[in-house]
Amino acid sequence: MLEHYCTSLTARFLHLLVGGLLILTALPAATDPLPPPEGPPLLRIEGTIAHTNVGDEAHFDRQMLAALPPRKLATSTVVTDGINHFEGFLMRDLLARVGAEGDTVVATALNDYVVEIPREDFREFDVVVATHMDGEALTPRDKGPLWIVYPRDDHDELQDIRYDYRWVWQLEHLEIQ
Repeated sequence: MLEHYCTSLTARFLHLLVGGLLILTALPAATDPLPPPEGPPLLRIEGTIAHTNVGDEAHFDRQMLAALPPRKLATSTVVTDGINHFEGFLMRDLLARVGAEGDTVVATALNDYVVEIPREDFREFDVVVATHMDGEALTPRDKGPLWIVYPRDDHDELQDIRYDYRWVWQLEHLEIQ
């Protein structure tokens, strides 16, 4: 009986191990070279980053951003009505992909809005860079193509105006300091 239990336990462990390895191999590793964008870049990242693909910057097109692990978030905002459903990727995954160092992320929007965001925000909260809202792709007319979205309904401390300023819509550039 003990031998059967050990064999069963070993089989379960191997099944979980192989399944986990398959998932890990499907995701781009932070150490994989960053390919050049094939389409128009939606986001440029510079500063203290380890992985670049255009000079000393990392440029991401829509396809490259779509390759990041997807994330969904339902939350209210101070600029829309009700609960919105966002789709995109976690900012922390993007920063890991470029090998970001530093404590501050300076985010710039298409309209030249600039804000400094403590990198700790992305470790502490599941901050999403949204590409879609309520099933529709974001465009520059409606806060896109990229919008930094905090999970404000999940954390009381995010109901503070200091965090509202960090919701950058029409995101186009990040500088890691």
